[in-house]
Amino acid sequence: MLVNQVLLLQRKFTDCRPILMARNDIKYAFKLAREAIVSQVTQPVEQNESKSVKETCVICLEDTDFGSMFSVDGCMHRYCFSCMKQHVEVKLLHGMVPKCPHEGCKSELTVDSCRKFLTPKMIEILKQRTKEASIPVTERVYCPYPRCSTLMSRSEALEYSKDALVRAERSGARKCLKCHALFCINCKVPWHSDMTCQDYKRKNPLPLVEDLKLKSLASMNLWRQCVKCNHIIELSEGCYHMTCRCGYEFCYNCGAEWKNKKATCSCPLWEEDLIWTENRDTDEEEMDEDSDYDDDWFVF
Repeated sequence: MLVNQVLLLQRKFTDCRPILMARNDIKYAFKLAREAIVSQVTQPVEQNESKSVKETCVICLEDTDFGSMFSVDGCMHRYCFSCMKQHVEVKLLHGMVPKCPHEGCKSELTVDSCRKFLTPKMIEILKQRTKEASIPVTERVYCPYPRCSTLMSRSEALEYSKDALVRAERSGARKCLKCHALFCINCKVPWHSDMTCQDYKRKNPLPLVEDLKLKSLASMNLWRQCVKCNHIIELSEGCYHMTCRCGYEFCYNCGAEWKNKKATCSCPLWEEDLIWTENRDTDEEEMDEDSDYDDDWFVF
C-alpha cells in the first residue's frame, strides 16, 4: 500500500530517480516517504480550515476571517482591520498617540504594524505624533519658519548646530534639522546675529501678524490656551473636561486644572447645547458610541 502511494507521488515530480540503500537504511527511507505523503495529503485540508476559521472582533462584534484580524504587538489583543483603522485615525486627528484599544492596556502601536491599514498620509501623522510624545514638552522646539515648522528637541538641535556654528551653545543660534535655516533657541524667532534677544524684542515689540490674527480669532470664538504647552484648543461639543495633546487636563469653562480625573472647580460638567444631538447621521452616532473621548477638540 505504501509503495503504491510512493509510486503515485512520483508522478507529481518532473524528475525522480531511485537510490539504492543498505538494508539497515530501509526503515529510514520508509519514514521519509511516509512523512512526505502525509504532508501532501494534509496540507490542503489545513489551508482550507485556516481560511474558514472565524474570529469575533470585540469592538464591532463582527465575525472576521482569522487572517484578517490585527494583532497588537506586545499584548496580542486582536481586532479587525476596519476597527483598528478607525481607532487609530480618530486618535491621530485628536493629536494623540494611538495605543491598544483594549481598556486599560498601554501597549503602543508601531508605525510598521499600522502600515497594514493606514494610508501613507496617516502614517506620516503617526510618525509626527510618535516623535512629539517621545520629546518632553519643555524640550520641544519647532522651527519658527512658517514653511517648515519641523519638530526637534533642544538637545538634537544643539548637536546638529555644533558642527556648523561656532559657539552655538553660548550664542543660542540653532540650525533647523530639515530646512537648515538659523533661528534663536531662546526667543524662538529667526536668527538675529547682529543683536541680542532683548534688542530684538525692543525693535519688534508687536507679535507677528499671524499670531495677532490667531489670538483675535481665539478671543472671538472663546477658545482656550493650554497653560502647559500654549496650544490653542476649541471645544466643539461634549463636556468641559479637556485633555490637551500634551496630557494636561483642565476645565474649559474657567481653566482650572483637573487632578486625578477630578475637577478642582465648581463649574458644571457640561452645557445642554454642547451635548451630542440626536439628529446626527447614523454613522456619526455609531462612531461617537465607539469612541472613548469625553470631549471633542481641535489643536492649532
